[in-house]
Amino acid sequence: MDERVSERVADEALSIGDYVLTGGELPALVVTDAVVRRLPGVLGGEGAAERESFADGLLEPPQYTRPEEFRGARVPAVLLSGDHARIARWRRTQALYRTWRARPELLERAALAAEERELVEQFKRGDTPE
Repeated sequence: MDERVSERVADEALSIGDYVLTGGELPALVVTDAVVRRLPGVLGGEGAAERESFADGLLEPPQYTRPEEFRGARVPAVLLSGDHARIARWRRTQALYRTWRARPELLERAALAAEERELVEQFKRGDTPE
C-alpha cells in the first residue's frame, strides 16, 4: 500500500500472515471474503459458519464428494453408512487427528472432552484413526 495512503487515509493496518505476496490484490480478496461471509445468506444457511473449520478450534475433517472411487481411493465406508452418529464420531476423530498433525497448538485452546484428549494421546503414541 502506498505509504501516503497509510498515513492519511487508513486508521488501521492489517496483516494476513507472515509471508510475501506479489501484490495487494490477494490480501484484499482475503479480507473481502472474511468480511462478506459474515453477511446473512452468503454461506447458504443459518449456522453454516459455526460448522466450518476453526469454529470449534479444530481443522475440518476430510471432505469427500462423488464419485465413490477416485483413482483407486474410496470414500470411507462410514460416510456411506447412513449412521449419523457414527459419521459424526468419525468426522470429530478425523478433525482431531488432522489438527494434531497440522496445527497441534490449536489443541491447547480447544474445548475437548476427556475421551477426545485421550484420542490425541493415542495419536501421539502412533495410533491413527481408521
